[in-house]
Amino acid sequence: MILRLFKQRKNLIGLIVPLVIIFSDQITKQLIIDHFLLGETVPILEGFFHFTYVRNPGAAFGMLANAPPIFRVPFFLAIPVIALIIIFFIFKKLPVTSVMVPMALSLVIGGAVGNLIDRIRFGYVIDFLDFHWKYQYHFPAFNIADSAICIGVGILMIDVFKNKEADESKEGKS
Repeated sequence: MILRLFKQRKNLIGLIVPLVIIFSDQITKQLIIDHFLLGETVPILEGFFHFTYVRNPGAAFGMLANAPPIFRVPFFLAIPVIALIIIFFIFKKLPVTSVMVPMALSLVIGGAVGNLIDRIRFGYVIDFLDFHWKYQYHFPAFNIADSAICIGVGILMIDVFKNKEADESKEGKS
């Protein structure tokens, strides 16, 4: 049974990729907790990239961070769980030899679980990757889990556009 699971590429991807994302996300966040004070920043590439310890009680880019906790806490615990259930059902329906979509979904799964772990442990997400341009233009801090989610969604968008073009090409030839 287990051996058969690993013969299917999508299942191998669906197991390994989320585990790698979750592990690397949680390890890097723990390193930040252990070695940084809240708000502390260390330049890596001066004027462009710093490690900065930030606590984000909201969603991406701090959205809903100021929402009342009675709404925010259950919302940010329920949404990832619902998303993971939906992704699981989509994942099950994919062809066994599929690679691109399982990779994308696995990145989203790993990222969602990584941030969900933070919300359960702390009530907020730890962010630390801090990009800016000459201190004028600042991108909100993020983490490995956020990066995995964005990359996964990006791959899904590429796949949708690629399939749309293929469908339009087929329609044009008919």
